[in-house]
Amino acid sequence: MPNPTPSSPFSLGLDFGTTNSVAAVARGDASELVPLEAPDSPEAVFRSALCFWEDESVRGGAACEAGPWAIAEYLDFPQGSRFLQSFKSVAASASFEHATVFERRYRFEDLGRLFLEKMAARAGGALSGAARVVVGRPVEYAGHRPDEALARQRYDAMFGSLGAELHYVYEPLGAAYSYASRITDPATILVADFGGGTSDFSVVRIAAPGAERRCVPLGHAGVGIAGDRFDYRIIDNLVLPLLGKGGSYRSFDKVLEIPRGYFTEFGDWSRLALMRNRKTLAGLEKLRRAAIDPDAIGLMIGVIEQELGYRLYDSVGRVKRDLSSAETAHFHFSGAGLTVEADVTRSAFETWIAPDIIRIEAAIDRALSASGVAVDDIDRVFLTGGSSLMPRIRRLFAERVGEGRIASGGELTSIAHGLALIGRQDDIAAWAA
Repeated sequence: MPNPTPSSPFSLGLDFGTTNSVAAVARGDASELVPLEAPDSPEAVFRSALCFWEDESVRGGAACEAGPWAIAEYLDFPQGSRFLQSFKSVAASASFEHATVFERRYRFEDLGRLFLEKMAARAGGALSGAARVVVGRPVEYAGHRPDEALARQRYDAMFGSLGAELHYVYEPLGAAYSYASRITDPATILVADFGGGTSDFSVVRIAAPGAERRCVPLGHAGVGIAGDRFDYRIIDNLVLPLLGKGGSYRSFDKVLEIPRGYFTEFGDWSRLALMRNRKTLAGLEKLRRAAIDPDAIGLMIGVIEQELGYRLYDSVGRVKRDLSSAETAHFHFSGAGLTVEADVTRSAFETWIAPDIIRIEAAIDRALSASGVAVDDIDRVFLTGGSSLMPRIRRLFAERVGEGRIASGGELTSIAHGLALIGRQDDIAAWAA
């Protein structure tokens, strides 16, 4: 993956993902992924994460790193750092005003610009000088009652810092254009993009190479359910019962259920680190003193105070990945006095996520309805995104169209690859979201 030649004009495709981010550049009809420095060797996939730590020599008193460098900093000094991940999930949330890190407030766009700045610094200049920047966006943003206008405002503030002509394109359309570059026969395809925060679907008609318009979008739909929600199901069943979920506390002469909001935030990767603030911890300490099982709330406080969110995420991700290739996986997490050991079957996991699969299927039906295309008229289903590797997701489509009509590849990179190619098209307005 060589760096682009600075002298030739190019378009930049940016897939800013909930879990991972990828950049690609295109000149003419060719698109190349941008290699990004990593602690071991350059990689195209850059973790969408930030790590802050106090440093008096840095302006503002807090230093920051992103991507795999953020993970390395956190692992070196977990209790003295603040590790934020999945922050894309709050882009459309009006309730998210800022994150407080070492007494300093960061708005979404502040976090976003920091992340882009760090990502660009690891790209060897490859993200600078583009004539066009094409940014992927979900068909439907994550969160409760997502505010699309607010997300657009925040994205403009974040990506406007790149100083280029800026366009937004639905993420599955980027994957569609990437897939089109691999085939020569005309086809009507359903692109299914399963990321960390959202699952998005687009129906696209692909013409033969040389056509005036190679790809024509027909219809879209999305739902704010994907990998992070599946993670939550594991947390909810294996971890949260040990932290007091379902328990009670005394309030004067009444016994009440512990408020569920604490557990909802604890299981949300974009918010878990933000629970480490004086107000939340004081509330949890007050709850611990009134709880029927105070030790359980004490364990939750310990995990938050000791900044163990990434380690918990890593344990959840490992068991989820293992279940993609095996019928049983072992879950292990230990820290802050909490130890969880459990064997998880694929069948149990699929039962936990069954309500989410129902909502995903409804979004697929909406995409087909919006496009006016029947499922029998779909020539190929192109699966992309990290969560598309889950057997339950693949089976969902195999049951509808048959295994022989499913295509995949470049699960983490196809969107950026296609976005860069779209940036080279004269009719880019037809793709803009």
